[in-house]
Formats: sequence, C-alpha cells, structure tokens
Amino acid sequence: QVQLVESGGGLVQAGGSLRLSCTASIRISSSLFIAWYQQAPGKQRESVATITNVGSTNYADSVKGRFTISRDSAKNVVYLQMNGLKAEDTGVYYCKLRISLRDYWGQGTQVTVSS
Repeated sequence: QVQLVESGGGLVQAGGSLRLSCTASIRISSSLFIAWYQQAPGKQRESVATITNVGSTNYADSVKGRFTISRDSAKNVVYLQMNGLKAEDTGVYYCKLRISLRDYWGQGTQVTVSS
C-alpha cells in the first residue's frame, strides 16, 4: 500500500517562504514521477511542479523562479521550496506519485498567504 504524507504548510505573509515535504511509504526511486499540485479555493487541482525518476523537473509558469522541487531518495521525501509567496499561492497542496500506471495522492497540507 502506497501512502504519501504531506507536511510543512501554514500561514505566511506575502513574500515569505515555506518548505513542504511529501514522505512516501515506498522507495521514491521506483516511481515514474512525483508532482506537487495546488488546489486553490473554488478551483480545480493544478500541477505546480514535477520531478521525474531521473531528476528532471518541470514547473507551472506561475511558480517558475519562485518554487523548487527536489528529492531525498535516501529518506523517500520530496520537497517543495516555496519562496516569494503570493496571495494566489493560497490553497491545499497535494503530492501525487505515479508508479506502475497508478496514481497515489496524499491528504494535502494547507498553505495560506496573507497579503
């Protein structure tokens, strides 16, 4: 059973930083990719950053230059460093892991950016 647990969310002022963590119950090196998604209030979940099993990264245009996705394979953790936070970054952040053509989601962590 694959389990993902997000942590690190909270309330921060605009311009501040947070680092989110996604801890997996399996070796993340065996996954195809892991992604962070944002679900803003009243909106659909959208991908903000992805890291593949070979370390390639991809970002939504809205977060390029501000967010950084990284991983620690020894700890089975994927991070999302969020700098220069804006009010529009508010939402619940989920991590998603794809392995063997299946997607697994965590329960999410709330990020609130006050302007």
